[in-house]
Amino acid sequence: MASLPLTSVVILGGTGQQGRGLAQRFARVGLRVIVGSRDPDKARAVIAGWPGGGQPIDVASNTEAAAQSDLVVIAVPFASVDALLAEVAGRFTEGAVAIDLTVPVTFNAGKMAMLEVAEGSASEHIRARVPARVGLAAAFKTIPAHLLSELDTPLDCDEFVCGDTDEARARTVALVQLLPGLRAVDVGPLSRARSIEGMTALAIAINRRHKIHDARFRIVGL
Repeated sequence: MASLPLTSVVILGGTGQQGRGLAQRFARVGLRVIVGSRDPDKARAVIAGWPGGGQPIDVASNTEAAAQSDLVVIAVPFASVDALLAEVAGRFTEGAVAIDLTVPVTFNAGKMAMLEVAEGSASEHIRARVPARVGLAAAFKTIPAHLLSELDTPLDCDEFVCGDTDEARARTVALVQLLPGLRAVDVGPLSRARSIEGMTALAIAINRRHKIHDARFRIVGL
């Protein structure tokens, strides 16, 4: 099946720490961006304060937004995923691809820990909660959220993509590669999200150990 052209993307939680940089960067490369929010009026006020450039960013409720594109990025904290999916799962369009960027980490008293996820990873947890008609991929898990929001800072790294179908991975790879300085690396089935999420925790540990902020990954020899 041929991939559909990339013209729009929905970002659920698009004004949060994880989603706002992606929303602005995608708008700057010409995509129509629809931000989903529990409070659309509040989201519009936040977006009004963002720097200009690129396509205007639309706002809708989560349920309305989920039905407006066949690419839907899930950009809420892992602790909020179940409530979000209970709200929007029935709204995805036929053949849509959902893209999970969540990582099940917690911080308590300054210490980081990975949450135990029964399905093995955040992505597999989400797979069990979205309709079978929706493809699922994982991406944008290893890029520091604050770096995405520094719009004039080059990303200059690789980003790992895994997914439950060839189509889901191909469409997600195409989305990743719209962002300048970012190279997508297809690593195969959705179960690889377990390793990717562990690498995110590793990058956080490297940042803390070496007192830096922007640790991320590049594959040498590919």
